[in-house]
Amino acid sequence: MTKTALITGITGQDGYYLSHLLLNHGYRVVGLVPPHREPNLAKLGPLANLVEIYTVDLRDSVALLTAVEQLRPQEIYNLAAPSFVPDSWNDPLGTLDLITGTATRILEAIRQVGLSTRFYQASSSEMFGDVFCSPQDENTPFRPKNPYAAAKLHAHWTMVHHRQRYGLFACSGILYNHESPLRSPQFVTRKVSLAAASIKLGLADTLEMGNLDAKRDWGFAGDYVEAMWLMLQIDEPEEYVIGTGKLHSVRDLVSTAFECVELDWQRYVVINTNLLRPDEHFQLVANPSKAKTNLGWETQVSFEEILEKMVQADLERLQSGAIAPATNSQRVSIQHNNANQ
Repeated sequence: MTKTALITGITGQDGYYLSHLLLNHGYRVVGLVPPHREPNLAKLGPLANLVEIYTVDLRDSVALLTAVEQLRPQEIYNLAAPSFVPDSWNDPLGTLDLITGTATRILEAIRQVGLSTRFYQASSSEMFGDVFCSPQDENTPFRPKNPYAAAKLHAHWTMVHHRQRYGLFACSGILYNHESPLRSPQFVTRKVSLAAASIKLGLADTLEMGNLDAKRDWGFAGDYVEAMWLMLQIDEPEEYVIGTGKLHSVRDLVSTAFECVELDWQRYVVINTNLLRPDEHFQLVANPSKAKTNLGWETQVSFEEILEKMVQADLERLQSGAIAPATNSQRVSIQHNNANQ
């Protein structure tokens, strides 16, 4: 029997890679897409012709219940979230409703219809927030520092409560920063890859950066969606921290990206003091040992390979005229995001 998987946030970075993985496993893939997000389907490229799209308002409990009842999926991956963490300060209630509300409405739909659907909730390392120990694992206390992280934590506990009270197969992956050529230029990895490609082609002169000593646990989105899938294939639903367990500095990021185009980054990078932020004493870095033991999951794509993919993609886009060159006016973040809309 062909399995049906529903995905919210299918037009985002993770939605793309997850759709690709599920299609390769023979699934029927259905994206639950709000009407105002339909124009974003173009982001799926050729995959748009291979997945089904079910248009539904994620804020409408009755409509979601109808979708679950009609489609009767074996698996649901709830990836819907704002694409840019700092924006959650501008609309904390909207952020809460999109993240926590969507998770609650889908879980309630599964329960009310009486299905044995397996549910994945996209949690975030942002939930750890102001950490006082590194690395972090599934037992590290949560201390969220922004509305996005607080909403993710609320959705996380809502998922746990539905599992405990109603016996649903519901689990979550607490994902650290994960990158790919599909990353938005709002994020520092893509800002750097685009700048390196632009400078190589003579389309830009400099790259303005802030704190080069800031560090993050950066992995490849394609690896991380495999972890999501594996969580729904095992017997018991649990939470898993998903990350590389390795820290790289922004300096490493810049140096590696410019090496991909055989340029000395120090000739082009300018420190803008307005972009400087205090460095954290403790770092957000994963301890993924549980995922390795229980799921057999490990990262396959190295930090260097991620940057090579991103820089090469930006070179090709620039040469074809598909995108504009880098500028230094773009607001960026090195925070985690779900990369899904």
